[in-house]
Amino acid sequence: MTIPNRLKIGDTIGICSPSSPVAAHCPKRLKRGIEELKKLGFNVKVAPNTLKIEEYMAGTIEERVEDLHSLFGDKDVKAIITTIGGTCSHQLLDYLDFTLIQKNPKIFLGYSDITALHMAIYQKTGLTTYLGPAVLPQFGEYGGVQSYTKEHFFQSLVKGERVDYSASPSYVMEHLWWDEEDNRLREQVENKGPSVVKEGRAEGKIIAANMGTMLLLAGTEYLPDLDGAILCIEDDPDETPSSIDRYLTQLGHMGVYSKINGLVVGRFHDHVSFKENQLAGILSRVTEGYKIPVVTDLDFGHTDPMFILPNGIRAELKVHGNQIDFHLVEKPAT
Repeated sequence: MTIPNRLKIGDTIGICSPSSPVAAHCPKRLKRGIEELKKLGFNVKVAPNTLKIEEYMAGTIEERVEDLHSLFGDKDVKAIITTIGGTCSHQLLDYLDFTLIQKNPKIFLGYSDITALHMAIYQKTGLTTYLGPAVLPQFGEYGGVQSYTKEHFFQSLVKGERVDYSASPSYVMEHLWWDEEDNRLREQVENKGPSVVKEGRAEGKIIAANMGTMLLLAGTEYLPDLDGAILCIEDDPDETPSSIDRYLTQLGHMGVYSKINGLVVGRFHDHVSFKENQLAGILSRVTEGYKIPVVTDLDFGHTDPMFILPNGIRAELKVHGNQIDFHLVEKPAT
């Protein structure tokens, strides 16, 4: 396994759009995200095809692959942050030069549909990748990136600390249309913290993913080995309780619950519309008979703020009563 070097103030961060063309449709939001990264002390290099539009894609497969290859191959670029997710980053997998990526290890950060790239890069190269904030949704936030997200960005990727994933004091569910309504701070909701579904203790490598995207890779050469993992999953606001149930049931059919050491579920958006205790009930059912700790409502997924989950880095999860202790036991960056 290869752990990327930490970022230093003054380093150059490359940005690209491997999936959705939203960056091209929201230039104000993109500009704000770039300016925020500069305020944090970094230089920014925008890949040439970042603003391309090809229907629901940010350019052709060739253009998006070209951007990833150029940023990984650029010695001046020390980290790559995606503009946003989408639905089609898995289109790129058969065309990626994994040898190039392996020879040029660096931080690769994003979430949601970017999971396909995280999974494939980690599986094919052994490079730790990071499920975490993206340029438009987090760094482009009105008023700047939220303090909890910023703190975890610096803890994980600049200081390389063994992070304690304690809960944020509040979170945001409100949606404002980008470049139209996002000219004020969004409303905060008190965070009551994560919830316990099943007690236990686990230690293992983190595998962090958007669940629906990860399952696109089932049966392919791109899905990482989940043996001994603490699996951390999140999903989209457009999902429903029934679709989440389907995904979690499929994980069982794949034998995932017999392989992993623990299951951590990110906070779902209210739009998913779970009834009270419905998610806990689904999780209890699909993991019945497996002695693994299961917790929900942690600070990652499609709400803000969010922490960063490094694929392949070992963590410990201890769950007793209502107490949850989830932390890294290895440094996420060197």
